[in-house]
Amino acid sequence: MPDLPLWAQPLLVFATTAVLMLLAWLRQRVTRNAGIVDVVWAGTMAASAAWYAAVGSGSMIARLAVLILGGLWGARLFVHLFRRVHSEPEDGRYAYLRDYWNDAQGKFLAFFMAQAGFTTLLSLPFLAAANHVQPLPRWALVLAVAIWLVSVGGEALADRQLARFRADPAHRGKTCRAGLWRYSRHPNYFFEWTHWFAYPLLAIGSPIGWLAWSGPVLMLIFLYRLTGIPYTEAQALRSRGDDYRDYQRSTSAFIPWPPKEDAHS
Repeated sequence: MPDLPLWAQPLLVFATTAVLMLLAWLRQRVTRNAGIVDVVWAGTMAASAAWYAAVGSGSMIARLAVLILGGLWGARLFVHLFRRVHSEPEDGRYAYLRDYWNDAQGKFLAFFMAQAGFTTLLSLPFLAAANHVQPLPRWALVLAVAIWLVSVGGEALADRQLARFRADPAHRGKTCRAGLWRYSRHPNYFFEWTHWFAYPLLAIGSPIGWLAWSGPVLMLIFLYRLTGIPYTEAQALRSRGDDYRDYQRSTSAFIPWPPKEDAHS
């Protein structure tokens, strides 16, 4: 494949993701489960890493690092979300939006299309690293892999702990305080965020290396202020009420930290 100009690489990510999001929107009209948007988002993020690795003009080491780290991160998240969405009713956050929007499909379509934009923006660190033509410092590669291992491992562990807690019918209406969830109300989000610090390291020395910092910056904004914690906590308060308010008072919102002493500690 001839080398694609840098501007064309994310443009094709957006175009492809928009088509897939359109298909996902059509599917949710039938299934009445908008959680498919998260599944497709994770899958397109993994695919974007593979895409940039394939068409990037960077060194083989840099492109392989993007393929392996970005691809495996997205693939794990895709599998996790796919299993959850296809084994549970519609997530409470989306069920609430469905009621709040009076099932207005135009608004759902806009929401799904916005995810195509988010995929494009959040894939820019892959673009920066995969077009790194200079030799990658060994220390940067080792540190990036270490950050990736700790972060993806922590996120996977948090997901398993929550899934195990939710699988017990006796825990219905209660808040998970097991494992990592004792120290953070959103340990999965925290490790999702730290994972993005691997790519600025892979892009050290790249002429567009600054783009790689869009990952941790944008992910922090999305998780902490926009689509992550605010929506998740609002739904938790609706479904778990005082139990979750007690959890909020005792437990760090994001960064894992020893909990304040309360009745559940």
